Amino acid sequence: MDKIPMTIAGHKALSEELNHRSSVERPNIIAAISEARAHGDLSENAEYHAAKEQQSLNEGRIQELESILALADVIDVTKLGGNTIKFGATVELVDEDTEEEKTYQIVGNPEANASAGKISLSSPIARALIGKEEGDSIEVAAPGGSKAYEVLKVSYI
Repeated sequence: MDKIPMTIAGHKALSEELNHRSSVERPNIIAAISEARAHGDLSENAEYHAAKEQQSLNEGRIQELESILALADVIDVTKLGGNTIKFGATVELVDEDTEEEKTYQIVGNPEANASAGKISLSSPIARALIGKEEGDSIEVAAPGGSKAYEVLKVSYI
């Protein structure tokens, strides 16, 4: 499988989630299952079934996190530089229609969170930005129609 590019902060956040799920959530769920088993007949025990479902979801997420972290290619974006936009860049844009300014950091898929200003390397806007420089204009096909942006600033922080 291919390596997954990731920032140091993204790797740390996923590692912390894995640790929390393994060392806190897992024992809590096991305790809940044990308590539900003590209530008797498992076929009609909603608490037992809910705890088993929660255990299944938690274990699935643990496996997913372990896979992602095993394939992580951690990149220190503070050591990157230049004028062109690439992975890890923090980009200030202005919408050419509304004059609204937005700031995004281009990150790996597992750490993307658009509401926090972190967009996935594979998102349409990030793909349009890669290789561009300050002053360049881009056009992105969005669900509500095409959007045009101008790159105001590129930094690696």
